[in-house]
Amino acid sequence: MKYTETIFTNSKKEILKFPDHYVNLAVMVDDTGIVANADGKKIVPAGTIIGNGILTDQSKKAKKAVTTTGVSNAEGVLFADVDVTYGPAAGAMLIHGFIDLAKLPTAPAPEEIAALNQITFLK
Repeated sequence: MKYTETIFTNSKKEILKFPDHYVNLAVMVDDTGIVANADGKKIVPAGTIIGNGILTDQSKKAKKAVTTTGVSNAEGVLFADVDVTYGPAAGAMLIHGFIDLAKLPTAPAPEEIAALNQITFLK
């Protein structure tokens, strides 16, 4: 019998600085305003700062956080890429942990960092 070794790779983007210490909350990610990429896919990237009142009403859909008058509605960070090509999709929102700033698609604004007081952003 011939033995064949299969190598599996982890294609998941890792945004954590310490992968063994975090808390996630299941959310539905909204597809509104998400632009399709060159492959026609609407992907909300891991590390996107999200909010929309999800912590108080989990029936709401997670949207990219916005800042108005110096206050952000940020509630967490999207843990992994979410494909919303065919409509809202399930995802995970990090609400506690340590995130590597170098692994985020865009750096969080000071108002977002202040709103996410249980998340520490490290270089």
